[in-house]
Amino acid sequence: MEQKLSIYNTLTRKKELFEPLHAPHVGMYVCGPTVYGDGHLGHARPAITFDLLFRYLTHIGYKVRYVRNITDVGHLENDADEGEDKIAKKARLEQLEPMEVVQYYTNRYHKAMDALNVLSPSIEPHASGHIIEQIEAIKEILKSGYAYESQGSVYFDVEKYNKDYDYGILSHRNIEEMLNTTRDLDGQDEKRNKVDFALWKKAASEHIMRWPSPWSDGFPGWHIECSTMSIRYLGKEFDIHGGGLDLMFPHHECEIAQNTAMEKQRVVRYWMHNNMITVNGQKMGKSLGNFITLDEFFTGSHPMLVQAYSPMTVRFFILQAHYRSTVDFSNEALQAAEKSLERLFDAYGRIDKIPASTVSSVDVKGIRQKCYDALNDDLNSAIVIAHLCEAGTAINSACAGSVTLAQEDIDELKAVFDTFLFSILGVRNDATNANNGSNEAFGKAVDLLLDIRQKAKENKDWATSDQIRKELSDAGFEIKDGKDGAEWKLK
Repeated sequence: MEQKLSIYNTLTRKKELFEPLHAPHVGMYVCGPTVYGDGHLGHARPAITFDLLFRYLTHIGYKVRYVRNITDVGHLENDADEGEDKIAKKARLEQLEPMEVVQYYTNRYHKAMDALNVLSPSIEPHASGHIIEQIEAIKEILKSGYAYESQGSVYFDVEKYNKDYDYGILSHRNIEEMLNTTRDLDGQDEKRNKVDFALWKKAASEHIMRWPSPWSDGFPGWHIECSTMSIRYLGKEFDIHGGGLDLMFPHHECEIAQNTAMEKQRVVRYWMHNNMITVNGQKMGKSLGNFITLDEFFTGSHPMLVQAYSPMTVRFFILQAHYRSTVDFSNEALQAAEKSLERLFDAYGRIDKIPASTVSSVDVKGIRQKCYDALNDDLNSAIVIAHLCEAGTAINSACAGSVTLAQEDIDELKAVFDTFLFSILGVRNDATNANNGSNEAFGKAVDLLLDIRQKAKENKDWATSDQIRKELSDAGFEIKDGKDGAEWKLK
């Protein structure tokens, strides 16, 4: 059955049937990291959300060009038009070249994405590699009349733009009120209005990262980077632009204004935003003292953590909630996610041990379409996981003998796990890969010991049987005896 995806368009504030501009090709742009520090759990959520979208669009037959940028210049302190470039500041403090800082944190970001099983994008452009294109884009905006030069810098004229278009179209902010409350501040700096934003900034003498332009030696503003790179690689109209909810204003609002000023048309057709991860109801951030890096999650080295959490536990924790809902961090929530994921892995590991019957006493054929229906309804990964748990219950019941399954239904359950848990949700069974898959010799050795133990039990050699069980338990294995033999897993 052909799958039709409905997604919530932040621009129109409603769910819309996704119809790509150039089907079967899809252009998708997601604002990537600003590489000046270690990523935290909040940074993982957009990466995982749009990885899910990328995987699902590809699964249902689209050819996706997925562009995720690297911001390595022009992102000033407090996301403002004043202050020091965050990368340049770190480079100065550590006596490094700015691009050394960029490369170091880009490598760390890629390592974290690999651990979380986030697929690489089709294209990963760097803002610093597209300075010429950004200068040309600024020239176009100046030509359109929606920007002005001031003391070597160039600013977008929000008030003039708002007379012809709607500057608050995405965030639904009252821009007229913002303009009225900031007029008394005009003339105190280079801007005509405080709400105007920088397209190009003249570099101070001590500023490290600088390029020549028609206006000054300087650097691009943060917002123009994404407008330029998205249009460069996806064209003057493309399908999806995504990112975290915190980017809706001002970043994405500014992008829409820039795009419209340049192209005189709607460039992005669907805007998607994932919600925040909070700690005790507050956004995670360094200034609030609740910042936990991904490495600290993986090692358990932060004081707020009671244990280490594997990358797949973190991924599963994020996918357990719908991407537009807020997720509040707690150790209890992560531990519950860990146990839930372990139960799914255990159920999957038992599929081959289900005794095939001639007839099924439980209906499992509808689970696949239920999972598709959930994903088609605005990527509801939480409902998909609920249906996978339903499948896991059927598997466990069949192994216990309380229900029967025909071979075709056993095969279908395995296919459902392979398709939705592993392929589309992107959850990787690291324990299986380490112990039963990639290292077959390891698994065979454990199975051999359990076979020896079983024969000892048959011969009533209880001492040998108990010794093997104890030694395996002491070595970190959990042994569970069943009517069809023993099962094992790492504790």
